[in-house]
Amino acid sequence: MRVSKHRDTLFHQSNSSNHPFRMLLWAGLIVAGLVLLRGVSTGEVQPLFLPTPTATRSVTSYREEGQAFFEAGNLDLAIQAYQDALAVDPTDFVGWAELARIQAYSSSTLTQENKRVRLQEALDSIETALDLNAESSIVHAVRAFVLDWSAGAAGSAAERQAFLAQASTAALLARQLDNRNVLALAYQAEVFVDQQQYTQAFQYAELALSLEPNSLDTRRVYAYVLEASGEYGAAIDQYKGAAEVAPNLTFLYISIGQNYRQLGLYDQALEYFDRAASINAVLGIEDPLPYVAIAKTYSRQGEFFAAAANALRALEINPIDPDLYGQLGIIYFRSRNYESSVPTLKCAVEGCTAEENEEADVAVVGMALDDATLPYYYTYGSVTAALEICDVSLPILDQLSAAYSEDPLVMGIVQENYNICR
Repeated sequence: MRVSKHRDTLFHQSNSSNHPFRMLLWAGLIVAGLVLLRGVSTGEVQPLFLPTPTATRSVTSYREEGQAFFEAGNLDLAIQAYQDALAVDPTDFVGWAELARIQAYSSSTLTQENKRVRLQEALDSIETALDLNAESSIVHAVRAFVLDWSAGAAGSAAERQAFLAQASTAALLARQLDNRNVLALAYQAEVFVDQQQYTQAFQYAELALSLEPNSLDTRRVYAYVLEASGEYGAAIDQYKGAAEVAPNLTFLYISIGQNYRQLGLYDQALEYFDRAASINAVLGIEDPLPYVAIAKTYSRQGEFFAAAANALRALEINPIDPDLYGQLGIIYFRSRNYESSVPTLKCAVEGCTAEENEEADVAVVGMALDDATLPYYYTYGSVTAALEICDVSLPILDQLSAAYSEDPLVMGIVQENYNICR
């Protein structure tokens, strides 16, 4: 199957000397133009002076649109463009791999429940690519990436290890099929990090970066290796390098801010979280995660009023996301606003009706207990026990005891609250 020359520019973006904010105006213009183009192509916008209908759009046209949206930082529209291309040519295995890669990257802009849904979509896309061509090195490389990120969103340690084992196998196959595949090297390094094999991770990440120093993926992965090793300052430099290559991908600024926060440099952290929010504002993207990051930073500083204000801003963007209620409930708990934390954590853990929801007039479906939601559960169980609402606390403690009986830290919290209620 013939592969378009446009493919390499998506997987290996060239470097850019422009400052991210200098790119914002251009990004806005790109998105506006592409939205207008999509409107013309779908008939929603009628072009001037055209006596006859426009011709059916080509795969290349959709692919170029998807690449432009990706570079502009609008990953949802990039996904839609690639899906449109694949509707025209569903046998394009590289197109399915590209779609899977963007879907995985877009999961970084979503909270827990939606992240898992998006990663499952990425897994479906890459499995389709694999069915079409099981001998493609690039397909196996992207499959390693998607599986590795799925491991990061896993609900249990066993599920995480299963994903990582599959990711490692996929990366190895990718390198066996093409030992010059830089993405395979980079993604193998990322898997090594998540398996806590740091020596191998550094070796593969440094080699990938030396071969493709101006690639989003090699820069990002090397930054991740440094971050996982506690070298936060060096990680910041590499994440900034990745942001120079892809100046409108907001998850890079979130990563920079998180590393500044690890160093206790809160003003710098807030600056980069604010950059992410500003880019989203220019692009018209409603993303709660920069505000969650800002809220966590203020909470760590003990500035709980500002933390709650930003968590509430995140809830305004997505008032039915239970994870955001969990984040806000933790902030209320840490600020000793226990009475407000109870109904908010209830929405996160058990779910709540619109009448019960004190933050927004909508019903919320609670989240199941797993490693990601564990802090919401034990905080909810603890605060209700402390307030002697034991008819609520005891069933939560029972769930924790059944699911985490082998975890001494969790069981210590559970036993303390059992004692309070008894």
